[in-house]
Amino acid sequence: MKVRFDAFRLRARAAQRGFTLIELVITLALVGILALAIVPFSELIVQRQKEQQLSAALREIRTALDAYKEASDTGLIEREADASGYPPSLAVMVTGVPNAKDPKGGLLMFLRHVPRDPFFTGDADVAAEDTWNVRAFGEPPNQGDGGDAADNSRAGKDVFDVSAKTDRVGINGIPYKQW
Repeated sequence: MKVRFDAFRLRARAAQRGFTLIELVITLALVGILALAIVPFSELIVQRQKEQQLSAALREIRTALDAYKEASDTGLIEREADASGYPPSLAVMVTGVPNAKDPKGGLLMFLRHVPRDPFFTGDADVAAEDTWNVRAFGEPPNQGDGGDAADNSRAGKDVFDVSAKTDRVGINGIPYKQW
């Protein structure tokens, strides 16, 4: 009886030894193939998220620029006769401008904060308003051709529009400077 019990124990140990080397190599190969497939997909997801952030930031800033212009046109903001009615800088829309029709001198504010360009690759200490190319009223639109015409970060009398500073191209094939 004791012989049978020992033989049973030896068979049970042999069955529980673990994986063979071949099984481990095949498993590692499959995991490696899956990882190679997932990495580009995850990079695409990150780029899409940044594109959504860029689109939202551009919409927010441009809506605020239009609201500033409308306030200027309706007389809520004092301006010189030859001025376009657009803000002199992005920072002004956060700090506010005096309401010309408010006897208490209240401020009109158009943004809570200037959003950062999600594709800006410069120094993290750069102010958010400096992460954008700005275009003054009357300047030609940014074509993103790589020449001096594409660098619309030069200061003008006002801020009519903003665009990304990056030279990267979006998933849709359009350079971010032209969004």
